[in-house]
Amino acid sequence: MKSYPVATVEIPSGETIAYRRTGAGERTVLLIHGNMSSSVHWQTTMEALEDTFSVWAPDLRGMGDSSYNRPFDSLGELAEDVGEFMDAVGIGTCAVVGWSTGGGVAMELAAARPGQVTGLVLLDSVPPTGYPIFAKDATGAPILTQLLTTKAEVAADPVQVVPALTMLATGNTAAMKAIWEATIYNRHVPEPAEYDAYIAATMQQRNLVDLDYGLLTFNITGRIADITCPVTVMNGELDIVVPLAWAQQTAAALGAPLVTFTGSGHSPITDQPDEFFPALREVLSR
Repeated sequence: MKSYPVATVEIPSGETIAYRRTGAGERTVLLIHGNMSSSVHWQTTMEALEDTFSVWAPDLRGMGDSSYNRPFDSLGELAEDVGEFMDAVGIGTCAVVGWSTGGGVAMELAAARPGQVTGLVLLDSVPPTGYPIFAKDATGAPILTQLLTTKAEVAADPVQVVPALTMLATGNTAAMKAIWEATIYNRHVPEPAEYDAYIAATMQQRNLVDLDYGLLTFNITGRIADITCPVTVMNGELDIVVPLAWAQQTAAALGAPLVTFTGSGHSPITDQPDEFFPALREVLSR
């Protein structure tokens, strides 16, 4: 995996946004990472795009090397950060690619800045209706009729949140790898050095409760019409984090084509790079 140096820029909100960039093409592509990740997870994609595009990959607030001076409650606030980042570094019009949680941030950005976002790619993205986190019964099983409603409830979730918070607080990378291999890298595990870089970036996360609450409360269905650019939805056929049925619903809601990667899970970047990178380049070149 090719590595790209980290630069930083301060945005008007007072946060410092870290980012990686490469390429000098006329068309600009902005890559927005997901939960438990950072711009490090985009480096193979950056390498695949750099000969044609100008590519930027910021770290979201409280993730990677970006600051976390203020808590937040919504993906929209992260989109505001990204918009301020674009202004600070001089990004004009661009296509935006959002992976997983980053897809929700990308949708918010596209809706808020329709004149700047010229194309949107949602890769295994949170749906427009958000990502449900259910209450748990005494055995830890989800109560499918009872969504969590407050940030305090999210912080206390004994299955999806508290174990991850404990891993982050104690630096338990072995347990974190087990989580990734059960959910995201359950089809293909990255090469050792690449994987170590990914997990190291994961362990930098400081905003997990904020982000999970933002996912729970995200709902852009009433503002779909504000997303005026062409949209493409891409999803792994075997994704267990964002099931294919959710991607089909997202595509229908946005009137977008759906590209499916056979045999891939939540990370086509890792599972099917020989299919994913050409497909992404083709969409971005339109």
